[in-house]
Amino acid sequence: MKVINVLTMLCLLLSFVSAAQAQTTTDELVKEWERARAYTKEYLDTMPESGYGLKPTPDMRSFADQMLHLTDGNYGMGAAATGAKSPYGMGELEKSTTDKSKANVTKVVLAGYDFVIDGIKKMTPAQLAEPIKLFGRFDMTRGMALAKVFEHQTHHRGQTTVYLRLAGVKPPQEKLF
Repeated sequence: MKVINVLTMLCLLLSFVSAAQAQTTTDELVKEWERARAYTKEYLDTMPESGYGLKPTPDMRSFADQMLHLTDGNYGMGAAATGAKSPYGMGELEKSTTDKSKANVTKVVLAGYDFVIDGIKKMTPAQLAEPIKLFGRFDMTRGMALAKVFEHQTHHRGQTTVYLRLAGVKPPQEKLF
C-alpha cells in the first residue's frame, strides 16, 4: 500500500512540474516576442525617414517593404500558430500598403507583433503541442509554428542591418536578452 501511495504522489508531483514547465514555456514565448518587438522598434527608430525607401539593389525590397514583409509573416504564420484570425491576407501588407512613411510602417509593424503576442497570451500550454498543417503542407505543432515565425522575423530584421549601414547609421546593439 505504501508503494502505491508513493507512486501516486510521485505521479502527481511530476504532473505539477510538467504543467508548471508548460506554463513557463508560454510565458517565456511572450517574453521573447516582447524582446523581439522592442528590438525591431529600435531598427525602425534608427532608420531615418529618408531610408524607408532605400533598396540596396533595384531588385531587392526597400527597408519599408522588408519590415512589411516581416509583418505579413507575423500575421499569417502567427494566425496559423495561435488560431487567431488575421486581419490581413497573406502578403497583403507588403503589396497594398501605400503609406510607407516611418510613422505608418512603425505603427503597422508593431501592431503585427502585438497580434502574435496577444495570440500567445490566449493559448494554453496544451495548445502549443497541438498538431497543425502550416500553409496546408507542413506538419508541425503550434509551438513549432511559433518558432518558425520567430525565425522569419529575425531573418528579415537581420537583413535590414545592411540597409541601416547603407543609410549611414549604426544598427542597434544586439538584444539577445
